[in-house]
Amino acid sequence: MSPNAFPDRYGSDVLSSPAAHHRRRPVARDVPVSRGLVVEEASTGFTGAVTRLEKIAGEIVVELEDGRGVLRSFPLGPGFMIDGSPVRLVRPVRSGPAAPKRSASGSVYVEGAKARTARASRIWVEGKHDAELVQKVWGHDLRIEGIVVEMLDGADNLAERVEDFAPNPQRRLGILVDHLVPGSKETRIAQQVMRMRGAQGNVLILGHPYVDVWQAVRPARVGLTAWPHIPKGTDIKHGTLAALGWPHEDQADVARGWQRILSTVRSYADVEPTLSGRIEELIDWVTVPQE
Repeated sequence: MSPNAFPDRYGSDVLSSPAAHHRRRPVARDVPVSRGLVVEEASTGFTGAVTRLEKIAGEIVVELEDGRGVLRSFPLGPGFMIDGSPVRLVRPVRSGPAAPKRSASGSVYVEGAKARTARASRIWVEGKHDAELVQKVWGHDLRIEGIVVEMLDGADNLAERVEDFAPNPQRRLGILVDHLVPGSKETRIAQQVMRMRGAQGNVLILGHPYVDVWQAVRPARVGLTAWPHIPKGTDIKHGTLAALGWPHEDQADVARGWQRILSTVRSYADVEPTLSGRIEELIDWVTVPQE
């Protein structure tokens, strides 16, 4: 009987046609990055929505945020998946006129603008950390508008400071107070100030609900889903650093911890709206002429 009379149960020689058994890997397609685009980083399995592109140490990276608010950055390029298919993330293609450059506050950035001569009106904040956060996010706007931000070192002496300032329609005050919630000490002080002569129409006191301005930074910036609850009687800064597992023994640790938190803030999007909205209102208050 001919050797070809029976069919080969195992098919042809597996080595005779390499291409049939070693298929080519799928070719990654280019996908322009857009805010909200959901992708998976293939090597880690981290899946999240695109929040931004930024340049770090000369390299363009894409930041992803997962469903728990965890943020991670990866180099722009290949190594991503969309619906199981490989993709190469590329910069978005711009059509038409280039979008205007934005400052950290979201306003149009004015290239080469010199700081305006300081206005007589002022914005006051409670402490150094408040002032540093405001300057980092809204510093460009403040320079353009000629607004000086001054520290109060706490709200306890607010009435005396306002009386000494003698606000009037040409010298307006915008004041940011921590923990401005019903029944708080800060709320009682604010109410007292607004009853003072000359305050109505010339002084605006706004606040946020946080005991300390640290909590106005979005917790995801330091890898948390929420800021830790600090028991009453424990200093909130030391307690927060301890909960994060960071050094917290002395004031130097507090200063370094705050700078570490502040370094994660890149724009208004990294600050809770309950603070950013109040800052915008205060800037408008001291720059818009009174009718």
